[in-house]
Amino acid sequence: MRTDITGPTSRIYFSQRLRLHYVDWGNPEAPPLLLLHGGRDHCRNWDWVADALRGEWHVIAPDLRGHGDSAWSQAGNYTMAAYIYDLAQLVHQQKLAPVTIVAHSLGGNISLRYAGIYPDQVRKLVAIEGLGPSPRRIAQHAGVDIAERMRNWVDEQRGLSGRLPRRYPSIEAALARMQAENAHLSPEQARHLTQHGVNQNEDGTYSWKFDNYVRVWQPYDMTNSEIELLWSRITCPTLLVYGAESWASNPAKDGRVRHFRTAEVVSVAGAGHWVHHDRLDVFLAELRRFL
Repeated sequence: MRTDITGPTSRIYFSQRLRLHYVDWGNPEAPPLLLLHGGRDHCRNWDWVADALRGEWHVIAPDLRGHGDSAWSQAGNYTMAAYIYDLAQLVHQQKLAPVTIVAHSLGGNISLRYAGIYPDQVRKLVAIEGLGPSPRRIAQHAGVDIAERMRNWVDEQRGLSGRLPRRYPSIEAALARMQAENAHLSPEQARHLTQHGVNQNEDGTYSWKFDNYVRVWQPYDMTNSEIELLWSRITCPTLLVYGAESWASNPAKDGRVRHFRTAEVVSVAGAGHWVHHDRLDVFLAELRRFL
């Protein structure tokens, strides 16, 4: 794996008064390609994918609100509606439509809903484990009434209000935490992700860039049937990628793929949740074939 990647240019845009960050890999005359990261991650996790595709595409990778170098929500609220609006604003402001999107986890969830809301704005869509909770977890969630969900949410918010960002005495200590989170990462990958994923505090320690409040899922969201309706409205070719060793539920097996018009499901052996890290070579081959 290359470690001599020439970095992108950092840029800023605004959405709901928040100062949001993205990186631009150049080649503006090429077709636009958006890379959207997952929860508690950052835009530079796409560097290896972006470097491989920058010659053929105008690659842009944003930091979600509350992540990376984007601003945190002052209210500590991170709703799917807000994430979708941020994506819509970036596409609108930079005149990217129709855009090709490659997204992971939370980013995939956002992108799939966006593509159902604005089917004419997306040319092709790749979602790595982006459909959200499995049907089994959704059924369990539905069994909890709104009063209990609200109480749980209030308790979580209150708990996080007194939780300070974890501080690591060195980059090496943060690196060890990164490697413990994903055993598939090579030492070079883990170090790169850690260096771009932390800020140094005034006392010399290091903390992850994301806002702790992004950990809390909202007590209410679109209903499951509404989300499935959005999936059914997607008209562009869609590739759903899953790691064979991941905890995520494969839509080809749990039946969710039936809600899509043109979706193809690919399972990648030897990969967990971060398929684009765990089997970069295989992922790039599948991605190039699809695009």
